[in-house]
Amino acid sequence: MKPSPEEIAAAAGRTVPDLVGPDLRILFSGINPSLYSAATGHHFARPGNRFWPALHLAGLTPRRLHPSEQGLLPGLGLGITNVVARATARADELSPAELKAGGEVLAELVARWRPGCLAILGVTAYRTAFGRPKATTGPQSSTIGGVPVHVLPNPSGLNAHYTVETLGAAYAVLRATPAG
Repeated sequence: MKPSPEEIAAAAGRTVPDLVGPDLRILFSGINPSLYSAATGHHFARPGNRFWPALHLAGLTPRRLHPSEQGLLPGLGLGITNVVARATARADELSPAELKAGGEVLAELVARWRPGCLAILGVTAYRTAFGRPKATTGPQSSTIGGVPVHVLPNPSGLNAHYTVETLGAAYAVLRATPAG
C-alpha cells in the first residue's frame, strides 16, 4: 500500500531494519533509507528507485521482486543494510561526520556476519564514510571488516548518470566476481 504524504513526512529519522544473516554472498549497503522506504519498512521502496529491476537484470534474482518481497533475498544469498540508518528525503542531508560514523557501524556489522562481498551503492558516500577520496566504482583494493568491497552506482532515480540497463550491467559484474 502506498503511504500518504503525511506518513512519508512523519518517517523522517526513522530506520528500516537490516536484512542480514549468515551465509550471504552479497550484502548490499545503500547510503540511507528514503522517507518512502522508512514509511513502508522496505528497502529501496520509493517508486523510481532502480535497485529491484537492476538486481533482476543482473541475474541476481529469478524475477523482478517488489520491495515488499525483500524477505526472499536471504534465501538467494543477498542482504541489505545502509551506511547510515536514519531516513532522510535526500542523501545529501547527511553530514560527513554522520557518514563516517555510519561507516564504522557498517564495518562492525560486516565483520560480524562475514558476507562474501559488501556492495556499497554510491561512490560518493563510500569515499566519505571510509576516507577513500579517490575511490571509483568497481572492486576495491581494501576490505571492510575483512570482507571484499565492490562499489556500485546508487540506484536512486535521482542518479541520472545511469539507466536501469547500465545499473543492471554494473550489478552483473558484481555477480560474476568470485566473492559475488
